Amino acid sequence: MKKEYAVIGLGRFGGSICRELSQEGLEVLAIDLDEDKVNEYKEIASHAVIADSTDETVLRELGIRNIDHVIVAIGDNIQASLLTTVILEELGIKKITVKAQNDYHEKILSKIGADHVIHPERDMGKRIAHNIMSNNILDYIELSDDHSVVEVKAGDKMSGQSLVDLDIRAQYGCNVVAIKRQKDVIVSPMATEMIQEGDILIVIGADKDISRFEKNLVVEDD
Repeated sequence: MKKEYAVIGLGRFGGSICRELSQEGLEVLAIDLDEDKVNEYKEIASHAVIADSTDETVLRELGIRNIDHVIVAIGDNIQASLLTTVILEELGIKKITVKAQNDYHEKILSKIGADHVIHPERDMGKRIAHNIMSNNILDYIELSDDHSVVEVKAGDKMSGQSLVDLDIRAQYGCNVVAIKRQKDVIVSPMATEMIQEGDILIVIGADKDISRFEKNLVVEDD
């Protein structure tokens, strides 16, 4: 069953997350107090609503408890960010990712229930969106507007198969340029190289090809 996401706060950072997840074909509920921002994302997200995330009743009515992963990307209002996080934790949200304004904010968020805290000044929306899609996607680096390098951990879909079995280049148009295996790094691995569970693959390709590769071989089914 496809995971559902919610993005609370549609500023520059939250909007970037919302846009990227939506482009990956995922179900996204976009929430903001600003009507103009909500209207901007009505055609992008699955659903976009004007709502106050610090109101527990409102979040319940939106069905937030059915969401698998909520991203709190509220701007400069630290109080609203903290209160929203507390409410989400009390409602039993499976995974909560929160944008932090500073290190002190991060410390508090970690103590009140945030599973993952991010600093937008250090990260970018596209990278974080890919990390959000799967714990097996470790890093995502843009090389250009349409080409990237992704670092992924081998899970059940790849473990025990060779690179030639997976046929990543022919099937997805991507190239495995290296494999990290514990302390070793295998550069330009042979096609016969067997993938072991826990291996980290460094893959390069066009964004659209990497997206197909991730969906089919990296993102694990629940």
